[in-house]
Amino acid sequence: MAGTVASAGIAAIGAAVIVAAAGMGAASVVAQRVAGAADAAALAAADAASGAVLGVPCDRAAEVASAMGARAHACELAELIATVSVSVPFGAFEVTATARAGPPP
Repeated sequence: MAGTVASAGIAAIGAAVIVAAAGMGAASVVAQRVAGAADAAALAAADAASGAVLGVPCDRAAEVASAMGARAHACELAELIATVSVSVPFGAFEVTATARAGPPP
């Protein structure tokens, strides 16, 4: 009887560890996704600011972020350097990332 209780306890602990690891893995995937969306949006805004592509820089950033499943929160331009913040929902939370792009110094 004691072995059965111990086995059940070990199985429950193992299941909890697996669920926690899966949650951490999902959070990692979302963090990478939002970082990629921020990078792409900042590059799009910087390209528009430099004239490499047509459009309003912050509008281009919002379009790219939306195409990647993210939402642009902030977009700032300092000459040809664009700084863009985007977010992606993750359960009850929002994961946010900021990226900067522009010409090399």
